[in-house]
Parts: sequence; C-alpha cells; structure tokens
Amino acid sequence: MPEPIELTDSGLVAITRDSLLSLRTALFRDLGTNAAAVLQEAGYAGGEAFFAAFSRWLSSRGLPSPESLAANEFASHASEFLLGTGWGSIDVGTLESVATIDSPDWAESDPEHPMDFPGCYYSAGLLTDLFGRIIGEPVAVMEVECRSMGNSRCRFLVGAVETMQRVYDAMGDGSTYEQALADSSSAVGS
Repeated sequence: MPEPIELTDSGLVAITRDSLLSLRTALFRDLGTNAAAVLQEAGYAGGEAFFAAFSRWLSSRGLPSPESLAANEFASHASEFLLGTGWGSIDVGTLESVATIDSPDWAESDPEHPMDFPGCYYSAGLLTDLFGRIIGEPVAVMEVECRSMGNSRCRFLVGAVETMQRVYDAMGDGSTYEQALADSSSAVGS
C-alpha cells in the first residue's frame, strides 16, 4: 500500500471520488458537451499545483525533480504518487510517436454509469499541464479508452499538439487511434 500524500501546504485539496463524478454528471446534464471543455480547463488550472506537489513529494524522498527522472523511474514514482493521492495507478508506455498512460482504476472514470465517449476530461486537462511542465513544451492529452465506456482501462495519449490534432481528426473520420497514429507516424517519416 502506498504512503498517503501529505496535503498540507501542497496546493492540493482532497475531494471525494463521488463528488468529482457528481460534478461531472451535473455539468454534462446542464451544459451538454460544453461540459468537457469546462472540466478540461479546470483540470489544466490545477496542473501547476499538482506538479509542485509531485516535485515536493519526490524531493522529500531524496529524488530529483520530475523532469530529471529517467523514463522508467518517472513511471514508477508517478504511479506511486498518483495512487497515493487517490487518482489510481498508472503504467506509462509508448505507442508510435506518443506516450501512453494506462490505468485500470482511474478515479475519474465511472464504469457504473456508462457513457458513449471517454469521460475523464478533468484528468486530461490536469495531465496536459503536468506533462507540459515535465517535457518543457506544450503537449496535448487525449483519452482514447475509458472505463466509463466499458473498457478495461483508461488510456490517455500524450503527444505533440500537431500529432494529437491529426489523431483527433482521423478518429473523427472513423479511424481507430492506433491506425491514426500509424498513419501520422508514416506521414512524418515520408
């Protein structure tokens, strides 16, 4: 069991999973699809404090800043931190030209109330700011699988803004994200 994260002076506050899911449900009920943008914006706004809390947590363990960690160390420590803050465990990997973040237990997902589309918009905003700070340049994050849709995991793609826009557009035209990434990678290599 991971050590709980100390929230005092971290910029983080604890909110129950039920409250987060209720907020998401109410926003979609009242705003329709505009709720996605509101949730992403709110998540993005929290990225700076989340990054600072993660940095302090690493430092308290004698570890370097998030952007200084090797990829495998980052994945291990980020998973421990996210699990300790209640978000869930993650596996970080790569697929074509993007990073993948997979979670079988992500807090924002709600398998008991299925949706027709990925639902972790707050998380996507938070991860966008967090990974942009770690990488040192703007990135985009898109959830392409979600436990709220009946998938076994939530999967987020993290990549260059242009790459993620091409994936988004191709998925809008009916491609899978895997095919869109393969096509995007082959187009860049041409």
